[in-house]
Amino acid sequence: MFNRAVSRLSRKRPPSEINDGEGHPSSSHQTLKGTSKWATSLENLLEDPEGVKRFREFLKKEFSEENVLFWLACEEFKKTQGKKQMQEKAKEIYMTFLSSKASSQVNVEGQSRLSETILETPHPLMFQKLQDQIFNLMKYDSYSRFLKSDIFLNHKKSEEQEENSPEAQTAAKRASRIYNT
Repeated sequence: MFNRAVSRLSRKRPPSEINDGEGHPSSSHQTLKGTSKWATSLENLLEDPEGVKRFREFLKKEFSEENVLFWLACEEFKKTQGKKQMQEKAKEIYMTFLSSKASSQVNVEGQSRLSETILETPHPLMFQKLQDQIFNLMKYDSYSRFLKSDIFLNHKKSEEQEENSPEAQTAAKRASRIYNT
């Protein structure tokens, strides 16, 4: 019994795959939105376009916006179809973020760097190791500072003010009356 419970806990599943006992998404994840959801994980932040926008704004001030831009470019690269398009996109990512002459060079370990020759035979996961390094750098460095930043806190405050506005409360009361009758 204990081993089964530990096994279940050790499985890594994204929040979107967590269900209640009846196979419905867990209600704790349904109710979180905006800054509340961003604060739960970097993954949740990066799934939300507004979250990415605010995180980029923060990273720009920290002079490390290239990290999230690289991560996003790698995510798009994984969806690329066709060898020719993949070669073009791989070269663009390499020249923008990884080359010694890159305009927005990311800080990855030396031995992890790719040589230009690998760009001739691209595959969807060719940047995965580097992307993981940058993700971890953001997760354990920039993300925690972002959650304490004025950008995040001001956005959170404006969300809370919006939720507490008379218009939002009236809409909630109407919805409550509709569903409780």
